[in-house]
This record gives sequence, C-alpha cells and structure tokens, in this order.
Amino acid sequence: MLDGSDLYTLDINSASFVKACGGPCSEGCVTLARIGEDAWALGDSKQPGAEPLRFTTAELDAAGIDPARFGLNV
Repeated sequence: MLDGSDLYTLDINSASFVKACGGPCSEGCVTLARIGEDAWALGDSKQPGAEPLRFTTAELDAAGIDPARFGLNV
C-alpha cells in the first residue's frame, strides 16, 4: 500500500483525467485520474498550472469521493 509521500513519486504525465463534478456543472473544474494501483490524482481545470493533489483510494473514500461515479474503475 502506498503512503502519502509515495504518491508524489508516481508519473502522471500520461494520466487520463475525467470531469468529477458532484452535480450539474458546465465548467468541469474538478478532474480525477487513476495514476496507479490504489492511487488517484485530483486536479482543478481552472488552475492548469497547479500540480494535481494525490490520494489513495481509502482517502477518497473518507472524503466521500467514489471514482466509479465518474466512470473510473476502483
């Protein structure tokens, strides 16, 4: 299992981000991508220069974020 510091060693250059909004959204500002086994990147399309934050599946679960809701496999 990865810990928080290991997540930032993963290469996300080829990650495929999807819109991960919680409701009706025309801007799609929150993006989510699987970046490894039990590893996810959460970005903000309104801040394209900002590095995406990285989380484990357990951390997303604790925050109430289900990647499957946005078409991503857990």
